[in-house]
Amino acid sequence: MEQSHEVLEARDEIKAMMARARAAQEQIANYTQEQVDELITAMVWAVAREDVSEKIAQFTVDETQLGNYAGKYLKIHRKTRATLVDIINDKSVGVIEEDPERNIVKIAKPVGVIGALSPSTNPEATPVIKAISAVKGRNAIIIAPHPRAKLTNKMICDYMREAIVAMGAPADLVQSIDVPSLDKTNELMRQCDRILATGGEAMVSAAYSSGTPALGVGVGNAVITVDDTANLDEAAEKIRISKTLDLAASCSSDNSVLVFESVYDEFLEKLEREGGFVIKGEDKPKLQAVIWEDGHLNPKIVAQHALTITGKAGIDLPEGKQFLIVPETGAGVDYPFSGEKLTVTMALYKVKDIDEAVDLTNRIQAYQGQGHSCGIYSYNDEHIMKLAMGTRTSRVMVNQPQSASNSGNLWNGMRQTFSLGCGSWGGNSINHNITWRDLVNETWVSKPLAVTKVLPPDEELFAKVIGKF
Repeated sequence: MEQSHEVLEARDEIKAMMARARAAQEQIANYTQEQVDELITAMVWAVAREDVSEKIAQFTVDETQLGNYAGKYLKIHRKTRATLVDIINDKSVGVIEEDPERNIVKIAKPVGVIGALSPSTNPEATPVIKAISAVKGRNAIIIAPHPRAKLTNKMICDYMREAIVAMGAPADLVQSIDVPSLDKTNELMRQCDRILATGGEAMVSAAYSSGTPALGVGVGNAVITVDDTANLDEAAEKIRISKTLDLAASCSSDNSVLVFESVYDEFLEKLEREGGFVIKGEDKPKLQAVIWEDGHLNPKIVAQHALTITGKAGIDLPEGKQFLIVPETGAGVDYPFSGEKLTVTMALYKVKDIDEAVDLTNRIQAYQGQGHSCGIYSYNDEHIMKLAMGTRTSRVMVNQPQSASNSGNLWNGMRQTFSLGCGSWGGNSINHNITWRDLVNETWVSKPLAVTKVLPPDEELFAKVIGKF
């Protein structure tokens, strides 16, 4: 079948970018650990300086019309720094791991060229975090932005390229597709060596179908439990922080909160004092009609101020209210508020105990968000472990603001990233926080054991099953 002019142009453009990326990558393939770490430090400093961070944060909001300045500034100024701190002391060159017991040594080697997809919701820090993860493994990277954030992506990549050149390395270690299109993104995924896909479900599925090894992420729909041992003031404050961070642009924002009935009324009052506004009566279907159109999220209300959303719905929002609370009872397609909303809107449920919370979490996330993350405000280890053991989730954040924590933060030990694998539950090949370690190949060197292993006699090896059948 004859291919269109646009497809052929896209193929040629990406082919040229790939050639430049491969040439650049070859120049750092034998860099020392010190050279690599100096490079990524310069890349972060180029964008995380206060004046530059302020410029990028405002530019991002102006271009995308998503989120707010404070959230964008935190991500580009603080999250990039935290990610650098998280990986700077990791050994990524040469021998990176030794296992004396098995007499195995592991050596890291570059993958080559990483093809990265960057979403419109986190376009300020995602390119930086993916780029330093790629270069940490001595790779080059080409970033395909969402069209809504193409100018932001170019600005950030240009800052990093300047820093790379200043450090004596080739600028083409980092490239952006300045005029993005679906054809170019598809070509990038076909021609690169490994795909790092963060974006909508359709794009992640396309990455997995490209024929190139891909690291994808699943749909978010965080469910948070508040039990009868929680510090309710702490929980209400942190849920407000998480729900309103960057106006809920993150898929890790608290979408449903399950509260033990014994503390429900008291906790709801605290949420209201934190700026929550309860949606009641006829306002609920009005809000639903604005958030969803034909069963799909309305892109015009994603990551918008509460006042914008309620204004479109014809709901009067009192002054000082920052997020919307929708009391809910069920889960699934007939209860759309149980799904991911990407807005400052959360569903609120009353549950009897931790067993009901586990069951409801699973039902909500079976509808959307399975494998991604959940959280709990509790000082009862039995409850915490029951939730962790009983849910199909990759992350359980305890007494922490979900959207600021599950991708790593200074107050926890999670690896810093914006790419959260969700395991087979979420249709992903991995379920950990994706870092540079996922962007290298490893050579295993195996030497003979000092003492050869011996097979035990059958009466010992099969002792527990002999005679049973």
